[in-house]
Amino acid sequence: MTDEADRQTSFPTSSKHVRFVELSRTTMSALLDGDLAAAGNMAGVALTEYFVTDRARWLWRLRIDQMAADPRHAQWMVRQAVTGPEGVVIGHAGFHGPPDEAGMVEIGYAVAPDFRRQGYGRAILIELLRRAAAEPAVKTVRATIGPDNVASLATIAGFGFVEVGEHWDEEDGLGLIFEVPANRSR
Repeated sequence: MTDEADRQTSFPTSSKHVRFVELSRTTMSALLDGDLAAAGNMAGVALTEYFVTDRARWLWRLRIDQMAADPRHAQWMVRQAVTGPEGVVIGHAGFHGPPDEAGMVEIGYAVAPDFRRQGYGRAILIELLRRAAAEPAVKTVRATIGPDNVASLATIAGFGFVEVGEHWDEEDGLGLIFEVPANRSR
C-alpha cells in the first residue's frame, strides 16, 4: 500500500466511543505498588481499584518486563481505554507485542466490571482493529479466547474472525485462536 487511503477499511460500528491513553512503565510501576493516585496523576486520568487487582498486576509486571527488554515495544503495549469528555477509564487494551515476522499482532483487552455489557468491549475492539489496519507491517490480527468466555466470543462476532486453532496457557488454560486480516480490503 502506498498511501493511507489504500489502508482504509470499514469496520462495524459502536454506539460507544473510546480513546486510548498510554500507560508508561512508571505508571505501571505505580500500579504494581498499588498507588492509584500516583498512577492516575501520571496518566492524567482517575483509575479505579480494578487496575490493582492481582490479575491486573500480573499484566503490568509482564508488560514492564517486555518494555525493559525492548523499549520499542512500548507503542504496542497496554493502554487505558477512556470514554467521554471527562475521561472515564472503562478498561485497558493493547497488543501482546509488535507484529511478528509474519505480520501478526495479538490483541488483549479488558473492560472494568462496572462497564461490562454496555458495548465498551465492542468499541475497544473497533479501535484496536483500526490501529492494526493503520500499520503497514500488520497483516493479521489474532484474538485468543477461552471457550467459556461467552462475552468475548460474542464481542468478536461480526468482525470476520475465523477460528484457526487452540492454545494451552498455564495462566489462562485453553484458548481458542481466532484471526482476521488486518485490512480486509487489501
